[in-house]
Amino acid sequence: MTEPTITHPWTMDVTIKDETGTDAREGKRAEVRLEDGSGNSFTGIGIASGDLYGLAVPQIKEELAIARALSDLTEELLAAVAADVHAALNTV
Repeated sequence: MTEPTITHPWTMDVTIKDETGTDAREGKRAEVRLEDGSGNSFTGIGIASGDLYGLAVPQIKEELAIARALSDLTEELLAAVAADVHAALNTV
């Protein structure tokens, strides 16, 4: 007999905004928010600004801003995991 699958849904929301205007040469700001369904949330912020190798392509800045936000989110989530492991070890 197969054990029932228990799911724990997490949700992720990505928001991209113009950092200082709508001009393609301006920056992009990405915010990635991760929620675990239990009231805990984690947020990563990424910014891509300035002239990216002479390219005025907003999509590239958006992708870079999202990548940086995901990296920031990863650091925050790993710090939370480390804190949880530390707390669990101190209660054993």
